Amino acid sequence: MASCSRAQVISLYRMLMKESKKFPSYNYRTYALRRVKDGFRENLHVDNPKTLDMLINQARENLAAIKRQVSIGHLYSAQKTIVEIEPHL
Repeated sequence: MASCSRAQVISLYRMLMKESKKFPSYNYRTYALRRVKDGFRENLHVDNPKTLDMLINQARENLAAIKRQVSIGHLYSAQKTIVEIEPHL
């Protein structure tokens, strides 16, 4: 496996964030966004190429899982939570 460049890592991060924002459920959406941010922050200073490749592959698998879960979430409508309801002014 080829070592990933900084641009590829940033691109993967952006794709994960963009896809996580598509969750219809507020709770799943905020959890996914928080996990993506925390995961990338946690591994910010990893220098080992094998570890980097492993982490990138794991992130790609997570992206695929998020895409599947988002599509499943759109199949079943749910009531909005109180934090999602916009106040009537």
